[in-house]
Amino acid sequence: MGTGTGTLAILLMSLAGSGTVLAETDLKADALSAAWPGMQEGARVVDWEGNVLQEGSNGFTCMPTPPVLSGTAPMCLDELWMEWAQAWQNEEPFTAESIGVAYMLSGDEGASNVDPYAEGPTDDNEWIEEGPHLMLIAPAELLENFPTDPHSGGPYVMWKGTDYQHLMIPVAARE
Repeated sequence: MGTGTGTLAILLMSLAGSGTVLAETDLKADALSAAWPGMQEGARVVDWEGNVLQEGSNGFTCMPTPPVLSGTAPMCLDELWMEWAQAWQNEEPFTAESIGVAYMLSGDEGASNVDPYAEGPTDDNEWIEEGPHLMLIAPAELLENFPTDPHSGGPYVMWKGTDYQHLMIPVAARE
């Protein structure tokens, strides 16, 4: 997976001033809960310090819930998503030239639908806690006709108009 994994892990670890320390087996189980069962065995798993908990062969890197969060938000990212994550973390430009896939089948604790760097809900940042979902990165023109409303009952574009826009695809009801 290259340098993106280490950079992402180091950067996100710097945000983790608090949180519960989990055993390696718990971290691995949490990370793999983001993936569908058929991809778990071949996924690479890393913790937020960059330690490899499981080698992989299928092109996906799974990470446990960031330690700064009290809920759940594990994720499994393909190589394009790892590039995206590095750009987002470093506030660098990113342009999707192909389609990338990420899995968050355990859902997430929440994010702004409009501000890629919001740290919590405000009156105007459309905070959304999403249940199990997939995320697709795609060239901007492929996302143009999707709604941005997370309550529309289907896929929606998060962070529209930014370099980090992506399609959120709910696969189950929100809790």
